[in-house]
Amino acid sequence: MRATRTLAALDEVDSGDHVLQLLDPADDVWDRSRAFVSDGELFGDKVLVVGPFSRTAAAVAPVLLDPARLNGSLISAVRREAASAEREGYRSLRVLHHVTCDGSAADPEQLLRSELDLEEFAADSGALVVCAYQCGEENVSAPEQARSVHPHHLGSRPASPAFRVYRTGKDGWTVSGVIDSDGAPVFGAVLRTLLCQVATVRLLCHGLDFLDAAGMSSLADAARCLPDRKVVLEGTNETVRLAWELTGFADPSIPVVMTP
Repeated sequence: MRATRTLAALDEVDSGDHVLQLLDPADDVWDRSRAFVSDGELFGDKVLVVGPFSRTAAAVAPVLLDPARLNGSLISAVRREAASAEREGYRSLRVLHHVTCDGSAADPEQLLRSELDLEEFAADSGALVVCAYQCGEENVSAPEQARSVHPHHLGSRPASPAFRVYRTGKDGWTVSGVIDSDGAPVFGAVLRTLLCQVATVRLLCHGLDFLDAAGMSSLADAARCLPDRKVVLEGTNETVRLAWELTGFADPSIPVVMTP
């Protein structure tokens, strides 16, 4: 069973990990990620770097993907490289996803979709994925969003988010923590993104402590955003279920099911 954890260094990354690494604008991503990249050769992994093209990137990575130049989705390209790695006899695929928050960065919806795809890919395939975010103080939305969809992070940054959504099985996602007014917009965006891909989103909520009114509204709005969609929350505690009922959200018109 996958679980959230903090890594002291990138050489601790293990199979199935999806790690968030926050960098300052002045940091050298290649210097800070050297252990993760170099360990690919040590363990027999194929290394894939996703990010803007540079001479340094070309020198350190056998395969480089620039998201701005892809024909099709990022996850399709990553899965092709994973299939190629298997045919070529590698143990696994090792992905360094370098995200910059300048004008050329992907829009928030596309970036969130890519992160959820990478989370699902890492959990289901056993690949090793590190997402290195390099943003200034004026671009806080992307790192804030990324905090909630990475089950693993490096060092003391970032501080643990109020809630996390991460993959735990072939047909489910775990939700843990507290979803309040601060986290509700990100939670709603995550659910809408997942519901665009499947008709029923199954959330395992044994670690979900509480949903406030804003969190419940974001859940209801997301569930109703597309026709014939449904969100199933399993393992919810009595407080969450009671609050859902008392606030009037337990209505047949809202396609949300909560179970103990």
